[in-house]
Amino acid sequence: MIAVSTQHQPVPQPITTSSDHQNLRRLAAEPYYVPVGDEVSIFGTCHERGLAVMLKGPTGCGKTRFVEHMAWRLGRPLVTVACHDDLSASDLTGRYLVRGGETVWQDGPLTMAARHGAICYLDEIVEARQDTVVVIHPLTDDRRILPLDKAGELVEAAPGFQLVVSYNPGYQHVLKDLKPSTRQRFVALDFTFPPPELETRIVAHEGGVDEPTARALVSLSLRVRNLRDRGLAEVPSSRLLVATARLISSGIPPVDACRSGMMAPLTDDPELLAAMHDLVNAVLG
Repeated sequence: MIAVSTQHQPVPQPITTSSDHQNLRRLAAEPYYVPVGDEVSIFGTCHERGLAVMLKGPTGCGKTRFVEHMAWRLGRPLVTVACHDDLSASDLTGRYLVRGGETVWQDGPLTMAARHGAICYLDEIVEARQDTVVVIHPLTDDRRILPLDKAGELVEAAPGFQLVVSYNPGYQHVLKDLKPSTRQRFVALDFTFPPPELETRIVAHEGGVDEPTARALVSLSLRVRNLRDRGLAEVPSSRLLVATARLISSGIPPVDACRSGMMAPLTDDPELLAAMHDLVNAVLG
């Protein structure tokens, strides 16, 4: 146990109402996911051996869907945290709150996941501050513990707990990167956009369009992705393709759907937009 002074320290009383577990999800239906390589077997082995996992890949390539699929596959509850610059250690671990005139301890999502043996998914981990990231370290090695200094408690991770983080290497720079001491605590899985034949299956299934339409969207995205060398900072993701397909399946003309759903979110540069619109017309016009 952590030694703390109790002279003015309120007694921890964890809140356990259902509303406090709103971030703890059990997925009843199987999330649709098409494996690209051996990521399913590697993740499953990591879960069995209590190893933390790092997912690296571009925005919208299926990292979050993969975690959801694996949580369902392994029968584990899932806690997801979208990391950001203002995320504090207390946001992850918990804090004292006053409720009904009484001081009680409120578990944060990381603590909740550790107590309940859930998979805790920290999305875009590099967006969090370094002093926040270090709180996960004791959970990523053989100790599998989470010290709660403010509560004077040492939480031992329940069986089934697993820590998973993700980030987009394309956004890396000197101020937004993981320290080597953090990186080496994870087994890393590299993600990218699926091969065209698999991406076509995904777009058809998730977007509700027929295979020829899905194939045309994927073909268009491949051409646009080649514009990265011309200054396009972000390329069409599988997520954007699915959103565009859903517009088409709802009756929006394909050319209009591609311009609004796939091209406009990528850039405001008039020259790049004009080049992408020419591609839309060439493929779908």
